[in-house]
Amino acid sequence: MTPVDHFDVVVVGLGAMGSAAAYESARRGRRVLGIEQFTPAHELGSSHGQTRIVRKAYFEKPDYVPLLQRAYELWDDLSARYGQQLFTRCGSLMIGAADSPVVTGTLESARRWSLPHDVLDARQLRARFPQFAMPADQLAVFEADAGFALAEPSVLANLELAMAENAELWFDTAVEAVELGPSGVHITAGGTELTADKVVIASGAWASRLANLEQFPLNVQRQTMHWYEPASGSSGLTDFDPARFPVYVWDWPVPVGQPPAELYGFPHQPGDTAVKIGLYHDGYDVDADDLDRTVGPPDAARLTDLLPQTLPGLAGPWQSGTACMYTGLPGDDFMLGMHPGGSGRVVLALGFSGHGFKFMPVVGEIVADLVIDGYTRHDIEFLSPARFARHA
Repeated sequence: MTPVDHFDVVVVGLGAMGSAAAYESARRGRRVLGIEQFTPAHELGSSHGQTRIVRKAYFEKPDYVPLLQRAYELWDDLSARYGQQLFTRCGSLMIGAADSPVVTGTLESARRWSLPHDVLDARQLRARFPQFAMPADQLAVFEADAGFALAEPSVLANLELAMAENAELWFDTAVEAVELGPSGVHITAGGTELTADKVVIASGAWASRLANLEQFPLNVQRQTMHWYEPASGSSGLTDFDPARFPVYVWDWPVPVGQPPAELYGFPHQPGDTAVKIGLYHDGYDVDADDLDRTVGPPDAARLTDLLPQTLPGLAGPWQSGTACMYTGLPGDDFMLGMHPGGSGRVVLALGFSGHGFKFMPVVGEIVADLVIDGYTRHDIEFLSPARFARHA
């Protein structure tokens, strides 16, 4: 077949990162096509589930903090452009033993980048946030400037703003092939052949089948998120209102030989009758096309056991749950940059490992930098795909 159209940029996958890349590239005047195999802001990948934590004092690695500082500016800009508050600052608590990675990493980032924070012992935490039953041998780091982003509305914001900037978006369309050619990148999607100057691969758990990505150690895990009713019933929901209850990550100690228990959760959301909570990396490896999407109380068994010890006011009945996927890499750092075998034409935005959503707007900016200018002012060397390439 003869290619029917040519674009400056084609973005494969329109979840959090792909939608942001499409919007930012179109906003800079490029002719953009975004292709998504499912419907807009769908619930079949990794960009759904109502809310995502946003924080600056990043325990994972201090290198991320400058990206987060820019992401904060862009979250506020995106909310203003879209006309809806997408990022709510309700504060965050990072909780654990004094030598736990969550506490030590948070303090390292906060101190290195002079981020405002408070260190709370059990008595101080109880006075400010009595919902948390923190043992006396643990600490909490409170960051007032943290909070949560709305997941699906943020993706929709990017998509709608991208279309307002004349981006063309195709949904319910599978990408069969991405290949380099003399006239740029050749893409087959939904039986149609296209060409582009640059292509962005942001297809998450489905990425390995495109653009010669078998050389990169992407791993897909099934994860579940859950909603619990307060122990006191609906009258207890006010205890978990954003004005009174922050987002949190809690590194709960477990006996040697047991899997880690990194508890995370959010304030109550308007219209809900339950409160969202989950365990980070508490899943198993899956194929993206064979994900078991049925979620029930057995998936939440560890949470049900932990809640009376950690958040007793939330230890009511399990109400519901949903499944998603984490696409990760060794070390849990992202893969963001030029494909080392892509002749400068293929940008990879992959492997966000369950902690990447908060970076969505700055990833969109970085990807647009790379496809338009070939470089970015942001320091992303530690995220370079070349670190995994066999022949980098």
